[in-house]
Amino acid sequence: MARTVSTSDAMAAIEQFHADPENSDSLAQAVRLSLTWFAAAHPGRAVELRVPPYGAVQILEGTTHRRGTPSAVVEMSPETWIALFTHTTSWEAACASGQVLASGARSDLTEHLSSTPYAT
Repeated sequence: MARTVSTSDAMAAIEQFHADPENSDSLAQAVRLSLTWFAAAHPGRAVELRVPPYGAVQILEGTTHRRGTPSAVVEMSPETWIALFTHTTSWEAACASGQVLASGARSDLTEHLSSTPYAT
């Protein structure tokens, strides 16, 4: 069963990371909690969202991935994930600069990132 993370828990972890960006423990916690929140907000197994070394989640309804490499994979650094989650950068900018590796159908997360607590 998937762990539940509240919006306030995810936001608090990110604020703690922003207060001390050199602390790898706060970065790990911010990534893990925000990924867990994002997966709960966008359930499914059609896309694998990877933020090594801190976590990977499966998201979005559609095809079900069980073994091997999924048909849609999105991978990025922890810092890029936090920037996307907090809307400090856009999906388009992160992809254009090579900060995001995305392949497969439904790997464009622009629409889904608009649901994060930081959306305006």
